[in-house]
Amino acid sequence: MTAKRLASGGRIDRDQSIAFTWCGKTLHGFGGDTLASALLANHVQIIGRSFKYHRPRGVMSAGVDESGALLTVGEGARRDPNVKATQQELYADLCATAQNAWPSVNFDIGAIANLFARFLPAGFYYKTFMGPRIVGNRGTAMWMQFEKLIRRAAGMGEASRLPDHDRYEHGHDFCDVLVVGGGIAGMTAAATAARAGLDVMLVEQDYELGGELLNQAATEKCAALCAEVESAKVRCMPRTTAFGLYDGGVVGAVERVTEHLPDPDPRLPRQRFWTLRARHIIIAAGAIERHFAFGNNDRPGVMSVSAARAYCNRYAVLVGENIVIAANNDSAYPAAAELARVGAKVVLLDARDAVDEKLRESVETHGVTLRMRTAPHSVIGKRCVKLVRTAIDDGGWTLADRLPCDGVLVSGGWSPTIHLQSHRGAKPVWDKELACFLAPATAEPLTTVGSAAGIWDTDACEMSGRVAGEAIAESLKNSRGKKVPKQNSNHAMPKPGGWRNPIRPLYEVQVAGKKSKAWVDMQNDVTADDVRLAHREGFVSVEHLKRYTTLGMATDGGKVGNVVGLALMAAAARSDIAAVGATVFRPPYTPIALGALRGQSVGEHFRPTRRTPMHRWNLDHGAVMTMAGLWHRPWYFPTRDKTMREESLSQAYIREAATVREAVGLCDVTSLGKIAVQGPDAAAFLDCIYTNPFAKLPIGKARYGIMLRDDGIVMDDGTTWRLGADDYFMTTTTAHAGKVMAWLEELLQTRMPKLKVHVTSVSEQWAGCAIAGPKSRAVLAACMKKSSAVADAQLPFMGVVETEFKGGIPCRIARISFSGEMAFEVYVPSDFADTMMEMLWAAAKPLGGCLYGLEALGALRIEKGHVTGAELDGRVTIDDVGLGKMASANKAFIGGALRKRAELMRDDRPQLVGITPKNRAHRFNAGAILCAPDNAKKLEGGLGDGWISAVTHSPALGHWIGLGFIKGGHRAWQGKSAVAADPVRTDDNKNGGITEVEITTPHRYDPSGERMRG
Repeated sequence: MTAKRLASGGRIDRDQSIAFTWCGKTLHGFGGDTLASALLANHVQIIGRSFKYHRPRGVMSAGVDESGALLTVGEGARRDPNVKATQQELYADLCATAQNAWPSVNFDIGAIANLFARFLPAGFYYKTFMGPRIVGNRGTAMWMQFEKLIRRAAGMGEASRLPDHDRYEHGHDFCDVLVVGGGIAGMTAAATAARAGLDVMLVEQDYELGGELLNQAATEKCAALCAEVESAKVRCMPRTTAFGLYDGGVVGAVERVTEHLPDPDPRLPRQRFWTLRARHIIIAAGAIERHFAFGNNDRPGVMSVSAARAYCNRYAVLVGENIVIAANNDSAYPAAAELARVGAKVVLLDARDAVDEKLRESVETHGVTLRMRTAPHSVIGKRCVKLVRTAIDDGGWTLADRLPCDGVLVSGGWSPTIHLQSHRGAKPVWDKELACFLAPATAEPLTTVGSAAGIWDTDACEMSGRVAGEAIAESLKNSRGKKVPKQNSNHAMPKPGGWRNPIRPLYEVQVAGKKSKAWVDMQNDVTADDVRLAHREGFVSVEHLKRYTTLGMATDGGKVGNVVGLALMAAAARSDIAAVGATVFRPPYTPIALGALRGQSVGEHFRPTRRTPMHRWNLDHGAVMTMAGLWHRPWYFPTRDKTMREESLSQAYIREAATVREAVGLCDVTSLGKIAVQGPDAAAFLDCIYTNPFAKLPIGKARYGIMLRDDGIVMDDGTTWRLGADDYFMTTTTAHAGKVMAWLEELLQTRMPKLKVHVTSVSEQWAGCAIAGPKSRAVLAACMKKSSAVADAQLPFMGVVETEFKGGIPCRIARISFSGEMAFEVYVPSDFADTMMEMLWAAAKPLGGCLYGLEALGALRIEKGHVTGAELDGRVTIDDVGLGKMASANKAFIGGALRKRAELMRDDRPQLVGITPKNRAHRFNAGAILCAPDNAKKLEGGLGDGWISAVTHSPALGHWIGLGFIKGGHRAWQGKSAVAADPVRTDDNKNGGITEVEITTPHRYDPSGERMRG
């Protein structure tokens, strides 16, 4: 191919010269160039190598369907492999290198595989390496022996192993109408709908609107439509690819924000991942020109006709001086005339018998040589196109003459871009007359226009967009409340088609007795013979064909070769394409960077970070923070001695827990889930979801409750306060707050829709503090507007009151205890969180109180025997945790029936117990296995007899204790020896990770509950 830059024309900026490097060599292009057009203008022919045989590859298209010009852009951490040169905008100092080639793309040692191509047919790996097992100790299969070598050879480019320091963002938006595609149909539809008063967004993967108009000499038409879109105030999103269509009018899109800039603003993201929601979606994604199979049709210099037209008219690059065009449809004729007009010698081979005189004259008047019933049989040239051997259809293809040329342009028909519709499960329908798949009609608010609907005529494409825009505006006007301007037209949607002469379906050119290697998928090296071989070997399903031959599994996703492969399969099966069907298109439409998917969810933002309203207050008072679910919560509050030495975690939490037992402590409990349950049927609803009764809970009282899953397993526990006749305040565990909220909404929407109940998450509305210890009432009373509000008579154990702090701060208080001491949970509106903490801390500090964190909270609850998510881990029943008496026998509740399954009622199920080391100086770890001493080494049965769920050093008892589960519970182990086996985490004090323990009741501190009720 002797491509060259034209002296004039195109849409490039010739005043902006851009230097870039290709494989270390400095080249120059212009503003508006793509990397592909710049490489062609610099006479670069071989840009890549194919996957399997390392055959040379050049530019084959001008868009997303490129399967040859794949390369690596950038260096170091910004190295991006498998970039399509046809989509990469040129910018200053762009660094591009070839990939999948060594030592260079022009001389690739890997090309030796091409010499052995006859021994490497489709399914080669399966047949060769999936053989019988090799005799040996492990009986390793042959595949395991060769897998490393095969995987090392697999792949194309090499991704950077350095951390990606670029920023990515996620965005959300909504509109009335979302138009996908900025061509003539898309722009017309968008402008029509927007003028009717609708909010319209238009996404276009190119950096400017125009679509196929950009590749034609129709600059005035393109400019007029762009001005119309702008004046209609359509929200345009260039450089944005709609990659997937999902339920409810949701479109996933990726915007390339700074990938075209040489020195991007570091404050801007590299890409932005969009979730777009629309009331109606218009697909105006155009169509893709496909090839057909003939010998060596993968050589550099072979490309689509539309691509050559784009390089000529848009980028001012003539792809060859001596061009052969092979076509079977009318669309190649304008391109042939335009190429001839700028100086190329053009021979047009049309496989059809005849065309109308007007079409013939359109090319012959420009010096194009037209040959009917002719097609290329094979390309001759080792590294690029030198000659074309032609074939004539005379009742069958027969060899003809050889034509010298430096470029072969192919147009085997057009395939409408129906990938997004396929994502919604719409199966493509084969149109025999148009020789393409069309998207079927759907009940969803989805309209297909332009060549995406199989409409080829330019004027008809424009009309289809206008008709769609008018119809959608009419259908959406009422819900918007705006009157649509009356349309004085009786436009009808154009029918698919539009060429003056029918297309001749052509998928392969074969001459009897003359074998040639004809390619179907250029990137994965799938030949026409591979397709026929797959059929002979029984892979008659198109999905099996795809996976056996890898047809359509390349980065172009079968956009060019799929129809050709399906046609060859149909011919082998002596059937038609409609019967064979099409493979399923799945998201994404084009590859998506992993960075765009992750967005800013990386590092400390890997998960959403939630902070309580007292977060800064806690930090200012010395808190060391830790993660509890998604929340930042105080872990412990270290103090300093006279030498300014800070307490360790173990020292701090033991001191904090002891202070709570002896005096009083304050703990931030805002992260607990808080749900408002309101409505006339709220009591009945709570009765269904809790195992114990709530219908008769008095106003001003709280009750502890347990929720079960449908299968009878414990889901969550917490307290619910009755504030009024129809008003309840539910608290859940921190970890399960979102799960419980979603579950309640699901129940009300699908299972109990007739209940008059409303649930609302108010977790962020209320800031909470637990005040625990013998002096807790004194602390709380000192802060109340009326101290009598928290007196024992007004606020007994499990009582609830709504009152005010000093200064008129409203609050809710419940006398409930998680620590085993007298305790209160106090909630105020989040705006008053710091004020509440200041008041409580001012009252607690003189009484010898402290602030305590999660570690001390855990120690207190383990001493008391209370359970948390460590015990309620999704596999225990209400009986397993010793709370079976809370399962009411007088009412139905969710999970009530299945909890009585025989397997869940066995006496030997693991039950909640306390664990104490026999030697009080020893300790053990959470996660250790509980078992009989004789099973400690073997650990038969997987988990032995049980496991330890939580451990702590008990300030009240003076030694290490734990909670866990063991078969039969503590009564079954009275008088028996048990050990905690921890063979992974061993130390010198544990005799190889084995600690003798006593199995006790889990309630070891104040089992009668006198302290928390007193």
